[in-house]
Amino acid sequence: MSNGIGNFTRRMMTMPPVEATKTPTYSPGLDGVLAGETALCHVDEGEGGLRYRGYAVSELADKATFEEVAYLLFFGKLPNQNELKDFATRLAAQSVLPSPVETFLGSVPAAAHPMDVLRTAVSLLGMIDAEAPDHSHKGNLRTSLRLLAQIPLIMATAHRIAKGKPRLEPQPDLGFAGNLLFLLTGRRGDETAAAMARVLDVSLTLYAEHEFNASTFSARVTASTMTDLYSAVTSAIGTLKGPLHGGANEAVAEMFLAIQSRDRADGWVREALTNKRRIMGFGHRVLKKGDSRSLIIQQHAESLSRICDDRRWFDIATAIDRVMQQEKGLFPNLDFYTAVAYLLMGIPQELYTPVFVCSRITGWCAHVIEQQDHNRLIRPRALYTGPASEAYVELDRRT
Repeated sequence: MSNGIGNFTRRMMTMPPVEATKTPTYSPGLDGVLAGETALCHVDEGEGGLRYRGYAVSELADKATFEEVAYLLFFGKLPNQNELKDFATRLAAQSVLPSPVETFLGSVPAAAHPMDVLRTAVSLLGMIDAEAPDHSHKGNLRTSLRLLAQIPLIMATAHRIAKGKPRLEPQPDLGFAGNLLFLLTGRRGDETAAAMARVLDVSLTLYAEHEFNASTFSARVTASTMTDLYSAVTSAIGTLKGPLHGGANEAVAEMFLAIQSRDRADGWVREALTNKRRIMGFGHRVLKKGDSRSLIIQQHAESLSRICDDRRWFDIATAIDRVMQQEKGLFPNLDFYTAVAYLLMGIPQELYTPVFVCSRITGWCAHVIEQQDHNRLIRPRALYTGPASEAYVELDRRT
């Protein structure tokens, strides 16, 4: 026996006996488990509803712009006029894609999944950004602003190249939501486009942050290793791609398109329930009593339907909503009526989840900053379910 092994054995023999420990409570999927602290978001099913840094999301959606909400999540306060103007100026200055990213987008197969393109492009940004290793609070903030400005460009440019359309450039007279609408649809300059931009702005505010959801938690786990912010966001995008987290509003839109008319909605959804098919856009892992954000976007979707003189999608939605409450006691989540609004805007369905990223990047980055400002490596335990003990059998004796 070597001296090192012998010393180890002697130490083990002289150690006091280990007391039996109680097996920790196991919650599948970490359901209801408190896995950390955050000052960013409070999810409350009661009258308080959802709050970002103490502000009711209903009030932010009604009175603030998405840029104000992004500033609030990044900097911890609502901006004054000068701060907001400076923030918008900095975003506009960053709304340019580095040439390696342009080259990459030009080489992507047309059939590539938009979330794969976005994930890989963000990873590429991390490789070419000399400031990526800077984990300081200010360094992470600078990186967050770049990502907020560049992700819409990545998404829209890749889509237009894949469809053989000329790319569009951000317009200096438009805000974040107005530019996003323009980059995706080419719409701007009339009252209908302005109304669409306003509803899109509201949806971005509602999607911006939602505590320790799957993608945010994956970002925080990655960030807790003290890797760069780009790596954490790449993790988050990969997590959001999964159909159990992202993509619900795309699936809702597909359902509306399959139904086509209000007259068919009631029968379609009842038949789906009879055949035990899942109706997308209902229920929530945390919000069991209903999603307060849903009512906000529902009101805006109805208003936009009137402005566009097209109530088809909204009428289908309300018919499905009624049946689901009657038959299942389930309430729509944010994705359900958002699909109505996005169909009216003409946003390509395959880009609904990337549009989500354009909003949630604010929450992801704010969580990464919060994690690394007060870091502790996230390393949970697992409940072992394998064999208790196995004796080693020499190779030539195994059957």
